[in-house]
Amino acid sequence: MEMLENIIELIRDYWQVFILEGLRYTLILSAIAVFFGVIFGAFIALGRMSNIKPFKKLNKKKAKKGFIHWLSEFNPVSWICSVYIEVIRGTPLLLQLYLFVFGLPKIIPISAGNFFWVSVALACNSAAYVSELFRSGIQAVDKGQTEAARSLGMNKAQTMMKVIMPQAIKNILPAVGNEFIAITKETSMASTFFIGDLMTSYLKVNGQTYLALEILIIVGAIYLAVTFVLSKLVLAYERRLNSK
Repeated sequence: MEMLENIIELIRDYWQVFILEGLRYTLILSAIAVFFGVIFGAFIALGRMSNIKPFKKLNKKKAKKGFIHWLSEFNPVSWICSVYIEVIRGTPLLLQLYLFVFGLPKIIPISAGNFFWVSVALACNSAAYVSELFRSGIQAVDKGQTEAARSLGMNKAQTMMKVIMPQAIKNILPAVGNEFIAITKETSMASTFFIGDLMTSYLKVNGQTYLALEILIIVGAIYLAVTFVLSKLVLAYERRLNSK
């Protein structure tokens, strides 16, 4: 009973901190991360699937073994994109946040606060996962679509941008919605840098009231409510796609 009273009192006294500030920053951060993650992810996916082989002419004898053959088949763009995806997906997000917040400002002298660098870190993290969604979406498009577009006189770039990508985007939109839900929860790690998100609100209120458990219950309920609503919207969109 005492805990319930404390929760009600906390909501009454600090609802602006939780709702207007914490939730607002969390949703803004998630939207920025997914928006730029989708843009960067599309380019990364196209780069990974590219067929750029600048040293192909070196293998004039068309040998199938040796260093010359390997160099002639080497695709630097695809290799860089693949390494990026593996590194981002193979390292913890919290580690990436630390590297971006404390490391990048020393390399790139931009006068920006922690919110900017955390947004960049989350966008780069999201891009690695979204790029794989794009790649699977592109590969899911029937090859006959490409053949039909090429038969109409379109080049590779036109075929990709006007025929393949619109269908791929339609296929991956539900998965992008799930990525937004995942990023919304992962923004909790950004509280390490006190940027105003929900977990930062927890730290602020806890420092004033010392009611850790009650505050965590409130924050958890807000996260649950947001992700529940978002998941239902994604599910409704999936059903709408399947009904067409």
